Amino acid sequence: MRSHECGAIDESLVGQVVSVCGWAHRRRDHGGVIFIDLRDRAGIVQVVADPDEKAAFSAADSVRGEFVLRVSGRVRPRPPGTVNPDLPTGAIEIYAQSVDILNRAEPLPFQLDEDDVNEAVRLKYRYLDLRRQPMQLNLRLRHKVITQFRNFLNQRDFVEIETPVLTRSTPEGARDYLVPSRTHPGRFFALPQSPQLFKQLLMVSGFERYYQIARCFRDEDLRADRQPEFTQLDIETSFMDEREITCTMEAMVRSVFKDVLNVDLPDPFPRLSYTDAVNRFGTDRPDLRNPLHLTELTDLMGAVEFKVFADPAKAPDGRVAAMRVPGGAALTRQQIDQFTEFVKRLGARGLAYIKVNQPGQGRAGLQSPILKFLPDQVVSAILQRTGAVQSDVIFFGADRARVVNDALSALRNELGTVLDLIEAKWSPLWVTDFPLFDYDADAKRWVALHHPFTSPRLNDVAQLQRDPAQVLSRAYDMVLNGVEIGGGSIRIHQRNVQQNVFDVLGINEREARDKFGFLLDALEYGAPPHGGIAFGLDRIIAMMAGAESIREVIAFPKTQRASCLMTDSPSAVEQKQLTELNLKLRKSDNNPA
Repeated sequence: MRSHECGAIDESLVGQVVSVCGWAHRRRDHGGVIFIDLRDRAGIVQVVADPDEKAAFSAADSVRGEFVLRVSGRVRPRPPGTVNPDLPTGAIEIYAQSVDILNRAEPLPFQLDEDDVNEAVRLKYRYLDLRRQPMQLNLRLRHKVITQFRNFLNQRDFVEIETPVLTRSTPEGARDYLVPSRTHPGRFFALPQSPQLFKQLLMVSGFERYYQIARCFRDEDLRADRQPEFTQLDIETSFMDEREITCTMEAMVRSVFKDVLNVDLPDPFPRLSYTDAVNRFGTDRPDLRNPLHLTELTDLMGAVEFKVFADPAKAPDGRVAAMRVPGGAALTRQQIDQFTEFVKRLGARGLAYIKVNQPGQGRAGLQSPILKFLPDQVVSAILQRTGAVQSDVIFFGADRARVVNDALSALRNELGTVLDLIEAKWSPLWVTDFPLFDYDADAKRWVALHHPFTSPRLNDVAQLQRDPAQVLSRAYDMVLNGVEIGGGSIRIHQRNVQQNVFDVLGINEREARDKFGFLLDALEYGAPPHGGIAFGLDRIIAMMAGAESIREVIAFPKTQRASCLMTDSPSAVEQKQLTELNLKLRKSDNNPA
């Protein structure tokens, strides 16, 4: 139907007759001559319909926005003074000899060149929203990124293998999406939260290097970087330790950023232990572009009379930490009050501070409502440890360690943004040496910090039962600009170790057999040492595109209420379908039947 794409028409084609197809992006009538900006996937070209070409002009006269057209005509230079340097095709135009209307379009619910269209409207008419240039660029970027990941892995003899979408429910993380079975009444499949167990089984099967662009499903509360269905790059290897895996993976990420964005990431990526990351930044996902960091003060505060600091310092799970903000003494009381309310929303009871106006003048050079509670030697130690100088402010957190870490890490990010402290660069790192377990005080039991198949770093298996709090895992997370983009570990490949981990997690032998019997059996038939990683493709691509939400890089995303406005799903189904599945709905406000 066409000889060229719109965006491919250039000065080399002047004098030639071409045929192009696309959508009427804009139509303008200038004194009897009609101009149509015709758009296809490759770009925009200007079409001129002159009254001398009666049939073409008549058709062009009836064209409205987003009509689908086929235009044939001669390429000619634009008249002097009308060249558009912002368009690749801006030096030429097509003088229309025929204009065929392939399909008409009703008036659009929003204009494609508007920037402030309500997101609900955009999602309802997503097929129109995807015509907009930003969305076209985002999805093309997505394609290019995934292609580069595939190329890297294919060149290194990784094999792409698909794993099941209908599988067994193993509710160890987020809630599963369940699928009732018609042929097995009362039984359910689950949509996979990840291909974790299947990729481990592929290692037992001898493939050694596997990957998959995997669709995953989690029934959890949504945020800007979460969707009920998402895409991850899933990778598993045999006979590689954590150093080999992480070096290969960072080489892959470096190559993708270089090929797609022409960005050179560090070689090698810096590494931080989990303990160092949390102590210095309050989080295991630190943004290293932000120069602010935490300073430990717990040991200083145990003997002070100020109970706000002393009680957490003495508590076994308490922490007192400080954060120096260069130039922060210029913050107004109103701004500090706003930051105080900010940390209160994260569980902190308040935000103590000291403004450093003239550090050489002792207390007289400092400004703070808490100074009267602190002895001189403690104040001096705080200034020395934090490295505070004139015009700085020091913020304090004192509470249970988790509250302090959550509040100060979030405050660090907020201050970095508000005070424009964050460098404009890409800053990746590896976080390693995680604890294997985390204690759930509400449930009064140990839980896996990553997942229950992560290999412990052990001198002897008995250590698992003797002191689970001190057992480190062989896990590693890749963090980019404060966002975890990938996480993985060396897996357990010996059945006795796996059963011991289950025991610590309160999964008895019967429950383990019921949920994971196929994995335990496989570990007895020559399972090799293996490990892997999974990358959140939606997150990575959103960051590369500069998008605020992963919805901007997914063709047909769900809302934050896990619904699709375009297809109006989830939806009710006919009673016949429920009967076939042996299901009966309870009466509710949404289901009055």
